[in-house]
Amino acid sequence: MTSAALEILGLGLGILGWVGVILACGLPMWQVSAFIDVNIVVAQTIWEGLWMNCVVQSTGQMQCKVYDSILALRPEVQAGRALTVVVALLGLVALMVTVVGAQCTNCIRPGKMKSRIVIAGGAIYILCGVLVLVPLCWFANIVISDFYDPAVPSSQKREMGAALYIGWAATALLLFGGCLICCCSCSQRDETSFPVKYSAPRRPTSNGEYDKKNYV
Repeated sequence: MTSAALEILGLGLGILGWVGVILACGLPMWQVSAFIDVNIVVAQTIWEGLWMNCVVQSTGQMQCKVYDSILALRPEVQAGRALTVVVALLGLVALMVTVVGAQCTNCIRPGKMKSRIVIAGGAIYILCGVLVLVPLCWFANIVISDFYDPAVPSSQKREMGAALYIGWAATALLLFGGCLICCCSCSQRDETSFPVKYSAPRRPTSNGEYDKKNYV
């Protein structure tokens, strides 16, 4: 596969990761009820997300309630909101920057500047992956700590929801796609960075001898 094809592959992985982050941000399943009691027949399941809480009845009916106050939220929820929104915006910037500097587009004339722009887009994708990893690991650490804490009642214990796994998959896509874009752009720049030497043809003067300046 050529460097252009790998660059397109990296861009596609970055876009999938960006969409995955947006999906994980909107889903209310960051924490779900943990069924650890003897009686496994439950009447309802509780989902907790960044923007709302949902209660799913055993009959299939679901009721969701958006958080009333932002300042009253827990620190991990506030950080998760801020970082996922920032990543969603940065992902859009990374997409535009990468498309402008991609080898398959003609927005900028081929050269070192074009390669640098693509590398910048890949670096932004990597930054997105690192930023979104912070709230995911923070939530997972809190869920695991509370689950094994004997002081926490069984009714308040939670498990990791599907949104965390989607977020981790999106993080992997962002990191891998960004690294692929940067590596392909660096290799392309190295291939085209060889100096081209030009020597002017020697022309004889009027007296039949070659001009001495051609030997300088």
